[in-house]
Amino acid sequence: MTQSTSISKACSYPGDPSHDDHDTRTSAVCSASARSTACVEARTVSHACSASSPPAAPKRLALAAVPLIVLEAALVIAWSSGFIGARFSIDHAPIFLVAFWRCVVVALLLLPWVAAELQRTRPAVLLRHAGIGVLAIAGYLAGIGKSIEYGVSAGLTALIADLLPIGTAVLATLVLGQRLGLRTWLGLFVGLAGVLLVTKDALAWSDAPLWAYSLPLLGMLSLALATLWQKRTEAGGVLGLLPNLCLQCAVSALVFAVVAGMEGSLLPVASTGFAVSVLWTALLPMLGGYALYWICLQRSSPTRVASVLYLSPAVTLLWAWAMFDEPLSWLMLVGTVVSGAGIWLVTRAARR
Repeated sequence: MTQSTSISKACSYPGDPSHDDHDTRTSAVCSASARSTACVEARTVSHACSASSPPAAPKRLALAAVPLIVLEAALVIAWSSGFIGARFSIDHAPIFLVAFWRCVVVALLLLPWVAAELQRTRPAVLLRHAGIGVLAIAGYLAGIGKSIEYGVSAGLTALIADLLPIGTAVLATLVLGQRLGLRTWLGLFVGLAGVLLVTKDALAWSDAPLWAYSLPLLGMLSLALATLWQKRTEAGGVLGLLPNLCLQCAVSALVFAVVAGMEGSLLPVASTGFAVSVLWTALLPMLGGYALYWICLQRSSPTRVASVLYLSPAVTLLWAWAMFDEPLSWLMLVGTVVSGAGIWLVTRAARR
């Protein structure tokens, strides 16, 4: 009886209202019959532990077991799908209308699973993550999408967006005072050279106003700031991955609602093309791409995570070849190898 009571106390937390109930119930049953003591102890211990123990986190453990390089490969595939989605959707609806509905879809999909955690979270934490979301999602997508809408070529827009690794490194040095080694900087510029080779045939100046070329640069800097802010936030406690993504999509949807509402109606376009555009961009680059981006950021440095995206132009071209039958070239292959060498230098420097 004493053993059962002590085990029951050990398994239940102090302050748990079931703590004393377990002891009383166990003592009463044990005094009734010595022969049934063992069974009662086993049932009581099992019930107490299952009722009082904190829930395990199998999903976090599963993600921790996945090699970082596998997560980074998945990130590149999901992230590059966003450029394909943008190219497809531009023929079916305004860019900001698609951006609004993709954020709404993701937020609504996640809300039933994360509502309880969001309600328990302090307002200050929610505001911090909301600000990160506005920069990472609304700021980045608005800069990229609007530049294409004003006539900046998709290739040049993608190239400017792919300056993210260097932008992140520069901001980390200026804002956070981080010192990056020579090998890291060398890797960043080698990776950029590879991107130039991959996108060479797609680069072209257009009749877009000169100021429009600053939009993808501002979008890139917005994501770079969000990356560094998110990394610093980890030290002070953060939301879980899915609550964070749900909140960030919700606040970004509000931003896009204002911008898209200034251009026209927020009602969805009644067409298959619009539905495919929203679902594609919501599930692959938004739910998949941003989730993997934050996961990789938790496990490595901002510079490494951003540098991995040097491979996104090459993978985007593979997407375009598979879906739109666009041609590939040997120069693209050479550029991909050069970008890979740059990423290797960055990751090697991060391990030192």
